[in-house]
Amino acid sequence: MDKIVIFTGDLSYSVRKGIVEINSNYPGVQLLIAHHSPVKPVNKILKSQWVNLKINGWRWIPHRSIGIFSGLIQRLFKDKCSTQSNTFPGSQYDWGNIKNLPNVVYHSCNNLHDKKTLDKIRFFNPDLGISLAAPILKTPLFSIPTLGTINLHKGKVPFYRGMPPAFWELWNNEKEVGCTIHKIEAGLDTGDVLVESAILISKYSTVKGMQLTLDELGVLLLVQAVQLIAKGDPVWRKQQIDGGKTYKKPTLKQKNRLNSKLASLNKKGAIKHIFKEIVFFSYVYLIRPIPRRLLALKNNQRVIVLLYHRVNDELRDSVTVGIEQFNKQMEIVKQTCTVVSIEDVVNGNLPKNSTRPIVAVTFDDGYLDNYDNAVPILLRHKIPAAFFISTGVIGTDNGFKHDLSALGKALPNMNWKQIKHMKQLGFTIGPHTINHINCAKDDARKVRQEIIESKQTVENTLNIKEVIFAYPFGKKEDINSDILEYVKEVGYLGCLSAYGGCNKKSIDPYNVLRMGIDYNFSALAFKARLEG
Repeated sequence: MDKIVIFTGDLSYSVRKGIVEINSNYPGVQLLIAHHSPVKPVNKILKSQWVNLKINGWRWIPHRSIGIFSGLIQRLFKDKCSTQSNTFPGSQYDWGNIKNLPNVVYHSCNNLHDKKTLDKIRFFNPDLGISLAAPILKTPLFSIPTLGTINLHKGKVPFYRGMPPAFWELWNNEKEVGCTIHKIEAGLDTGDVLVESAILISKYSTVKGMQLTLDELGVLLLVQAVQLIAKGDPVWRKQQIDGGKTYKKPTLKQKNRLNSKLASLNKKGAIKHIFKEIVFFSYVYLIRPIPRRLLALKNNQRVIVLLYHRVNDELRDSVTVGIEQFNKQMEIVKQTCTVVSIEDVVNGNLPKNSTRPIVAVTFDDGYLDNYDNAVPILLRHKIPAAFFISTGVIGTDNGFKHDLSALGKALPNMNWKQIKHMKQLGFTIGPHTINHINCAKDDARKVRQEIIESKQTVENTLNIKEVIFAYPFGKKEDINSDILEYVKEVGYLGCLSAYGGCNKKSIDPYNVLRMGIDYNFSALAFKARLEG
C-alpha cells in the first residue's frame, strides 16, 4: 500500500492526530488530505439560522446570543500569549507541522464531489480511502481508491448510526458506547465492519467526556484497521439487517434534558452556588486584571503550580476531577495563562512582565487514568506537565493506603512502558518516594532510603539526570526540615509541597507551592484559582 487519501470536513485535533499516527506507522506512504472547506454565502447562513430557529424554537435565540457574547468577552480579555507552545508536548499534532511533511499533499475544496477534486484524487490513484469527520461521501468519490474507503464511526453499528457520538447512548441509558471502523457503502454507516471496540459509561460520564475518550479509541482502531488492510488479511463482518437505527442531531431541548439528568448526580445548593459564581466572576474580571498588570510591570507576577491526582468519571472526591472538567480547565489555561514547565519554575526561568497568570501543571502518585485520560488532553492543548510517581507502586496492583482506607479498594496504576512513553512525548517524570510514605512520620532511615532509591529508579529507568522531588502528603506538618536537607544533599533540583499558596517573584526551588484541584471547581472557581 503506497497511497492513502484522507477525506475530512475539519482539521480538529482528533483528525490531525489520526493523520500523524497513520504517517508514523507508514512513513513511506504518500498521503493526500482532501479537506471539505466550504465558504457559505450570507443567504445560506441566514437560512441555516432560520432552520435552527424552527427546530429549536425560542431556545435558539438565547443560545446564539450567549455564544456571540462569549466570543466577544474572550476577545476583549484576550492577552497576547507568551508561551513557547511549539516546543511543548502535542506540538507534533499542529496542522502547520503536518502540512509540511514531505509525503503529505493538501487539497482544500468547497465541495469534495466537484470535478476538480474528483480528477485530483483519480490522478493521485490512492490504494485506500479514509473518512475522518467528513461529510457524506458519494459513490463516485469513495469508490476511487483500489481497496475502497473506510470510515471511523464513533458509535456501535447498526444500533447507533448517525450522530452525535455518545449523546444518544447516554440518553438511552446504555452501559457502553461503541466505536467502529467500517467500509463505506451507499447507505449511511451501513458498510461491512472491520474492527470495533467499546468503552464503558461511568457513573459520572458526560457527553463531552465520552467524546474525548472516543477520539483516542478511534485513532487506535484506525491504525489497527490500516495495518490489517496493509497486510492483505482484513476480515470484514456484515452488519445485521434488523435492529439498526439512525440518529440525528439533538435539539437544544433534548440537550438541556440530558444535561439536567447528568447534572443531578452533582447537586449543589443553587443559591450558594450562584453567590459563589458572582464572587468568582467579580474577582476574575473586575478585581484582579488591574493589579495583575501593575505587578507585571514590576516583574512580580504570581506563579501558580496546579496539583492534580486523578482524572476520571468513576469517582468524585477531593483528589479527582472529571474528564470533561479537566479538558475545560486545560482549555482555560491555554487561552488565558502563560504556561511553563515545572523545570522553568524550579530553575527560575520564567517570563518577565507577563500580564497573564503564569501556570505549571503537576500530577502526583501514578494512577492509570493519568495516562489514559490526562495525557491525551494535555497533548490536545499542548500543555507540559510533570508526573510524580511512587516508583514501588508503578507496574503493580498495589493500592495506596489512602485509597484502601477511603474507597476500600486499590485503583489501577500506570506501568513503566506507559511512563517511558510519556517521557518520550516530552512530559516530566519525577519520584514521589517508593511507597508514598509520610516523610515526617516514618522512620528517618526508611525515609532516606525511599528518597534516594526512588531517585535512582527514575534516573536509571528513564535515563534522566536532573530530577525534581514531590513530597507525599506535602502538608506543612508532613515536611521535615532534616529530610528536606537530605533531598538537597542527594542532588534533587527542587522539591514540591502540597499545602496551597501561590509562588511570588523569588521562588525557593525546595519549597515550590502547589494548589490542589478537585471536582468541586466550576470554570469560574478554577479561573479564580489561577488568579491566586
